[in-house]
Amino acid sequence: MKEVNPKETTRAYAFEMWMNAPMPMVTFFKTIDVTRLARISKRKGLKFNMLMCWCIGKAASSIKEFYMLPVGKKLMQYDNLAVCTIVANQEGEVSSCDVPFSDNLRLFNADYLRLTKQVSESCQNHDLTDSMVIGTSALAQYEIDGAVGMYSGVFNNPFLIWGKYKRHLWKRTLTVSFQFHHTQMDGAHASRFLENLQKAIKELDV
Repeated sequence: MKEVNPKETTRAYAFEMWMNAPMPMVTFFKTIDVTRLARISKRKGLKFNMLMCWCIGKAASSIKEFYMLPVGKKLMQYDNLAVCTIVANQEGEVSSCDVPFSDNLRLFNADYLRLTKQVSESCQNHDLTDSMVIGTSALAQYEIDGAVGMYSGVFNNPFLIWGKYKRHLWKRTLTVSFQFHHTQMDGAHASRFLENLQKAIKELDV
């Protein structure tokens, strides 16, 4: 992680326009086909949420804007990505767990299982400060039509929220909300990410 001069990046105009905006976050909604994920999860015994997190990392990894993030009043550049998942801990509360993204699904799955178990048992968050973290929150037991994340003014990380997937005969669909800081990316980048997410799900080969 290193600080970069915004004027020397493709985000120069966005940094000038949106860093001091009172509400710089934008939220997109997209319904995606997760039929393949549901089938792979069932057949291979892999967690659906883990597969979603891996596909999110895969979709983001080819978009350079995901490797930059406004932190405070600075623009930081990262070499690595991580995906954060919310874990139910043994105290009956929730903790956050950053899982480093790897293009290797088996490695990511191993890290996901190990780290979420560690967080659940210790009731301590697992934070990766040297990675650009994509936040997620899965309300998998509940049917929701969408959610807009809270902007605290502290964390500017991109964030995805989803609920329970819907069944349509043989098909499974999931409505995802994606919130991002306008300094980090524009609508076109966010749209490409969501298209990449759908592609990663459809092309997943386990």
